[in-house]
Amino acid sequence: MHSETEILIIGGGLAGLTAALHLNKLGIDVILIEKDTYPHHKVCGEYISNEVLPYFKWLGLDIESLAPALISDLLFTSLSGKSIQSKLPLGGFGLSRYTIDNYLYTELLKRNVKVVHDRVVQVNFADDQFTVETATSHFVSRYVIGAYGKRSAIDVKLKRKFINKQSPYLAVKAHYKSVFPNNIVSLHNFEGGYCGVSKVENDRLNICYLANYESFKKHKNILTYQENILYKNIHLKTIFENAESLFEAPLTISQISFEAKEPVYNHILMIGDTAGLIHPLCGNGMAMAIHSAKIVSTLLQQTLEGTINSRPALEQNYTMAWNREFKTRLKMGRFLSALLKNNTLENFAMNALGKMPFLLNTIIKQTHGKPITIPQ
Repeated sequence: MHSETEILIIGGGLAGLTAALHLNKLGIDVILIEKDTYPHHKVCGEYISNEVLPYFKWLGLDIESLAPALISDLLFTSLSGKSIQSKLPLGGFGLSRYTIDNYLYTELLKRNVKVVHDRVVQVNFADDQFTVETATSHFVSRYVIGAYGKRSAIDVKLKRKFINKQSPYLAVKAHYKSVFPNNIVSLHNFEGGYCGVSKVENDRLNICYLANYESFKKHKNILTYQENILYKNIHLKTIFENAESLFEAPLTISQISFEAKEPVYNHILMIGDTAGLIHPLCGNGMAMAIHSAKIVSTLLQQTLEGTINSRPALEQNYTMAWNREFKTRLKMGRFLSALLKNNTLENFAMNALGKMPFLLNTIIKQTHGKPITIPQ
């Protein structure tokens, strides 16, 4: 099969689906390629800052119909057992990727956007256009958006720098039945990692943690690792011991890299985790993915209308916009990670936050954005 389109999106996660909805709303021809079918679970913290709500409303999305958990507070606990709680400046909501991704996908089908379930094997750029090969098809497109997630065989084919660096991290996620406050997203530090806990729709509790692989592989299974490592944080021990898993087995993903990535590579406009992965301590990767979709879609519209007059100008504008919106957030995530790896510095930080709780609010603002402005 051979298809041509103005814009091709590789990857149907949160960023790719949102970009497709935005471009379709503008009347721009777009095809989205996603290797998996919907719905499906993903390893994810599943908390979204309310900064995305004005944008979702503009897109014609009814998030309230999905009955998300409404989140107003952040609770942070240290390995030593100390804790501190603060109001989230904007608040947020909890929705599983199983539900929200499938909702966005269904909206695309309702709006007659072409979604192809296939695996991309090659992306080439020549003569000012892209040719994209999948396992069964061939596509030609003027522009390509990369939204295929944290790491992919595509990154290997493109020879992106980060893909050759071994990462010490893996992530584990599952849903649970448990009594837990609906309004709290909690972050828990443990030896070699961090764990996020919050409610999603249907009163399910999402627990997702990032772990050091070298520490993890010393234990024979996930349960043993949790009991020997995570339970050293008394708050996590209490949460796990009072939770009943709703999954047959937790989902895992390895080789999670927080290395710097390029927002534009080989003329592909990267969005979401494909452009850069924020540390889970910042707890705001889903909102960043959504916001990056808005930025790239707006700039593509300006390019097609002639306001931006060339591909180099488009790529420069996107790189500048991406860095302006997200670079500080990513740096803050790396800084917090380095700080909390050191027990002495962690204790110092928790004592300081206890005496000056407004500092936590300041940190939160550094890792979250302002409400996304509605495109004109």
